[in-house]
Amino acid sequence: MSDVQIHPTAIVDSQAEIGAGTIIGPYCIVQAGVVLGPDCWLQNHVTLCGPTTIGERNKFFAYCSIGQQTQDLKYTGEPTYLEIGDENSFREFVTVNRSTTSAGKTRIGDRGNFLAYSHIGHDCTVGDAVVFSNNGTLAGHVKVDDHAIMGGLTAVHQFCRIGRYAITGGCSKIVQDIPPFMIADGNPAKVRGINLVGLERSGFPPESVQWIKEAFRLIYRSKYNTGQAVAAIRSELPATAEINQIIEFIEKSERGIIR
Repeated sequence: MSDVQIHPTAIVDSQAEIGAGTIIGPYCIVQAGVVLGPDCWLQNHVTLCGPTTIGERNKFFAYCSIGQQTQDLKYTGEPTYLEIGDENSFREFVTVNRSTTSAGKTRIGDRGNFLAYSHIGHDCTVGDAVVFSNNGTLAGHVKVDDHAIMGGLTAVHQFCRIGRYAITGGCSKIVQDIPPFMIADGNPAKVRGINLVGLERSGFPPESVQWIKEAFRLIYRSKYNTGQAVAAIRSELPATAEINQIIEFIEKSERGIIR
């Protein structure tokens, strides 16, 4: 543990692995089974439970609780898992749970920004460069794709999916899947439009944005049902990467998409 700084009041289990350059602040607890990569930072009163593997340059602010056991009542006490990538920021009181069984794993990608009191439940898969606003909450088995944004106080039902570059409005109730690039808002949520500002800020070319708008029109502003809308998209729109992502997402949806 060369170059590791551990405050005298912190409790770090001898079976935890701490990467070089990591700073562990006052009153933090790092339990056995935690593998913490280099150059991480734990502010104070952070709890890390294992088995949990955490990558490089992650920041954990005060009172985070990362890697606690699942809240699923089916949990039988076996070792279960959490895997976190690199360069994430977990703000105050964020909670992340391990999987319910050893066959699964809760996974978080890279460069996520998880604001205060957000929660990631058991067996969730969260992609890269996501933003969870304050109190954004995932139930178990939710999948959030890259660059998605969760509005404050958004609650997502078990087994739902949120597509790439999708965004939810504050206080939204998500009970079905949100296709890529869409805005969902309300209780229960409805898709209101495409994430135009997010797409422009991310450098999507105007022609790609225009085709996404056309896909939105066919799904949400026509008289087609979902299957008919997908067929129309295939026949009327070019097979760009974004259009193919929308089609694939809808066709793989098990809960159905938000309409």
